[in-house]
Amino acid sequence: MTWNIASAKQQFSEVVRLTAEEPQAIYNRDKPVAVVISAAEFEEFKKWKAERQQPTLMELFADVRATLIAEGAEDGIELAPRTDRFNPLVDDPHYWDEPGATPV
Repeated sequence: MTWNIASAKQQFSEVVRLTAEEPQAIYNRDKPVAVVISAAEFEEFKKWKAERQQPTLMELFADVRATLIAEGAEDGIELAPRTDRFNPLVDDPHYWDEPGATPV
């Protein structure tokens, strides 16, 4: 239901009572200025808003990068070379002898 400001002020208790059924829109000269909602809907809105305010993955990565830079790792973290899987370019001395193999 919609209300103009004057009638909403005069019948405020009715406006509040009707919020249990649906949000009550209040208008000023045919322009919406407010919506009165129930306390339960407001709690749902606060939960939704809190979920939306969680940082994005990009923001989390930016935080990690800033922390690494602050700790002195501007060039990244030094990682040991992988040694747990076969690498034909390094581990197979006859790799370049195979037909179709071209050096990188």
